[in-house]
Amino acid sequence: MRALAGVAQMDHPAFEVIVVADPQAAQAVRDSGIAVKLAEYDKPNISTARNIGLRLAAAPVVAFLDDDSVPEPTWLSRLCAPFSNPKVNAAGGFVLGRSGLQWQWRAAWITGDGFDEPFDAPPETSLHPGTPTRAIKTQGTNCAFRLAPLLAIGGFDPVYSFYLDEADVNLRLAALGGLTAVVPGAVVHHGFAASARRRADRIPTDLTQIGHSLALFIARHGQSADALGRHITEQRARLLRHMISGGLEPRDVRRLMRTVHDGIHDANALRHRLAPEPITATPTAFSPLPGTGPRKGRLVFGNLWNRAKLKAAAQDAVARGEIATLVLLAPGLRPHRHRFNPGGWWEQSGGRFGRSFRDGPRFVWKSAATRRAKESARWSQFRPISDESL
Repeated sequence: MRALAGVAQMDHPAFEVIVVADPQAAQAVRDSGIAVKLAEYDKPNISTARNIGLRLAAAPVVAFLDDDSVPEPTWLSRLCAPFSNPKVNAAGGFVLGRSGLQWQWRAAWITGDGFDEPFDAPPETSLHPGTPTRAIKTQGTNCAFRLAPLLAIGGFDPVYSFYLDEADVNLRLAALGGLTAVVPGAVVHHGFAASARRRADRIPTDLTQIGHSLALFIARHGQSADALGRHITEQRARLLRHMISGGLEPRDVRRLMRTVHDGIHDANALRHRLAPEPITATPTAFSPLPGTGPRKGRLVFGNLWNRAKLKAAAQDAVARGEIATLVLLAPGLRPHRHRFNPGGWWEQSGGRFGRSFRDGPRFVWKSAATRRAKESARWSQFRPISDESL
């Protein structure tokens, strides 16, 4: 519901929202009264869920967002803008992590062996051709595709229940030709919710599906004979890092590595499976979400003592259709966080002298005016702001 509250603030003037969710979440969406196309699906396979959504889509471009993410108000407009070029078949934006201040994902290539190759993308949108063995990698929580070619390649392959699903699509789309756009200004905040396969701190609890997907991906796209072995080594190194940091015990490492090999073994029967057949979708009516489009931005500053007054001001701004951001600094050294409040406004909290980045100094000396200027400059990149101090 928090993700949908963020989607409702998009400045794109005409888009429909498709939700594919388990029955309990689907009922919450119905109860909210939000005008969406809704489909129930209760199995843990994101590729199948996405294909269900594709069959309901009526627009020529389809964008994807995870349910543990919130987009910034300009996200959709910026992510879809490159599709005005008819050669663009895919686009991906940048992703901020749990703190809302540090990048979780920016730009990378994906190889046929399943390895990421990060690169420094220019600050403006850039277009990149790909090949069947090397393409721009898009992240499922912040990506868009031209619908027709995505349907033509069969959409997302259900053999990938959640891992390497977009990477497989990226390589199969690249084989058609065309371009992928990297759009740094299209920003999503992604919190990594806990699941049956990982804890909220991203420490895995089961790696069966990762082993399964790796084996299938390399069988289809791989170029190197040792690719799978290198991935197994990488997974073990990742688990050992968690063990050293105290997140796992030695017995957990052994157990989780067994699940990697179990997944690889389970994939053997599917190693020679062909790519999916094209999807035939019955045209549906375009059903735009009401109340979206360009709107005024509003930045409200505050401190620990007038927090209730500021939140009330933010609620009023949201009710008027404005974008509100609260900067609520308190005395002390608490690290800064920037996140979307379910009430519909953006909120940065932390100690006045706290650090904004994990690798920064614990004590940061900045005057209130300096903090205010930095935040105003940061958010002016994304939307028009009226600086109103209360």
